Amino acid sequence: QAQFVESGGGLVQPGGSLRLSCVASGFISDYYAISWFRQVPGKEREGISCISSEGDATNYLDSVKGRFTISRDNAKKTVYLQMNNLEPEDTATYYCAAAQTVQNLGGNFKCFGGDYWGRGTQVTVSR
Repeated sequence: QAQFVESGGGLVQPGGSLRLSCVASGFISDYYAISWFRQVPGKEREGISCISSEGDATNYLDSVKGRFTISRDNAKKTVYLQMNNLEPEDTATYYCAAAQTVQNLGGNFKCFGGDYWGRGTQVTVSR
């Protein structure tokens, strides 16, 4: 079964950094834009970043702009999320998924939906 496998989560103090990885398991086309999501128990899952299939366009949730950076290495079938200056509010389970549709209007790149969900990786930001 094709899916993504997330890793790199852990416990970190406020202000710390983590780099999450998202690796395709099974056949998943390289031509998908990839999104990172996060979810806290009892709350809706929210999209926090996405990257185009070629890596030349990205989008970020306002609350993570300037702190998180998404990138991809298609040769390794891996998408990364570098998270710096982490805050307790970033505590969540982080997931990646292939975007079902994308929109790129006037340089405003957006991703919608997700396929091939993995099990996620837990990020906890606490002292």
